[in-house]
Amino acid sequence: MRLGLYIFAALTLSVIIGAFAYTINPNNYVVEIMGINFNFPVAVWLILPMLLLLAFTIVHMLFYSLKSYFKLKKWQRDAATLDDALYWSLVNEPKEQKYAITEIASSAALLGKSSLNVLDNVEGLSPRLAKVLNIINKIKNGEFIDLKEHKMAKVFNEGNPLLIQNRLNRLESDEKFVEEVMKSSSSYSDMVRGQALEIFARKETFFKARKYAKVFDVKNFMVMLERVNHEEEMGLTSEILNDFVSTLKLACSDFVKIADVTKKQFTPDENLALFKQYQTDNPKAQNAYLYLLFEYELLDAVAAYLEEHEESEFVKFRALYELKKEHKNYKLEDLIDTDSIC
Repeated sequence: MRLGLYIFAALTLSVIIGAFAYTINPNNYVVEIMGINFNFPVAVWLILPMLLLLAFTIVHMLFYSLKSYFKLKKWQRDAATLDDALYWSLVNEPKEQKYAITEIASSAALLGKSSLNVLDNVEGLSPRLAKVLNIINKIKNGEFIDLKEHKMAKVFNEGNPLLIQNRLNRLESDEKFVEEVMKSSSSYSDMVRGQALEIFARKETFFKARKYAKVFDVKNFMVMLERVNHEEEMGLTSEILNDFVSTLKLACSDFVKIADVTKKQFTPDENLALFKQYQTDNPKAQNAYLYLLFEYELLDAVAAYLEEHEESEFVKFRALYELKKEHKNYKLEDLIDTDSIC
C-alpha cells in the first residue's frame, strides 16, 4: 500500500472511532503526569494510542523505504558501471571498475581483465552497447568505420586489434590513406605499415616510390622490380635505383635479380657502370657484376676481373669462362641458372 493512502485510511479510521466514542461518552477524563494535568475528552484518550501507533508506523515505513531507496540507487549505479565495464571489454580496452554491491563486484571484476568476443547477434542490449557491437561487427567484416564520426577516435589505444583491423580495412578502400601511412609510418603499427607498403608496391611507380625509399624493405622493392618488365611506365632510372640500393640490405641473389631487370632497361655502359660501383661498395654485388660481363660478352673484362681474385672464388664463372674460350656459343644460362648464381 502507498504511504499516503495508508495515512489517509488510518486517520479516517481514527476519526470514525473517536466520533463514535464521543457520541457514547462526551465527558472529559483528567490524567496527571509529572504534576501536569491533561484534561481531554474520553474519545481523544481512546484514539491517542492509535495516533501514536500511526506515527511510529510512518517512521518505520519511512526508514525502510529510504533504506530500500539507497540500495536501489546502489544497484542502479552498479548496473551503469557494469554497462561501462562491458563497453570497454567489447572494444578490447578493459578497465577496472568499482562496485558498491559485493555480490556484483565479486563476479564483474573479471571484466576489468577481459576482452569480450561476441559470436552472434545479441538482443535487448542498452543503446550504447548495441551501437558499439554493431561497429565492431562491421570492422570484423572488413568495413572501414570513421571513428571520429562515431565519437570513438579516443576509445582505442595504439595496438588495439580492432583499431589495426579498421586501418587495414581503410587501406583496401582509400588510396590516399596508403600514402598517408607511408609518409607517417612511425605513427602506425607494424601490420598497418606492412600492408600499406605491399599495396603501394603493387600499384605505384618508382618515380613516386623514390621519396619513400627509406621505408621500403627488400621484399616489396622486389615486387616493384618484377613489375618493370610487364608495365610500360615504372619510372626506373639509375638515380632512383641508387637511392634504393644505398638504403636496402641486399643479398647476392637480390643484386642478380636487379641486374636481370636492368639489363633490359639500361644501356650496357650505364648498367656496367652502376654494377661496377655496386661491387666496389658491396662484395655481395660481385656475382651480379660478373653476370653482366658475361651477358654482354666482355670476356677480356671477365678475365681481368677473375685474375684480381683468388682461384677459389667464383668457381662457376671460372668454369664458364674456360668453356667460352673454347666454344663461344655457350651462354651463361646453359650452365648456370640465374637463381643459383650465388
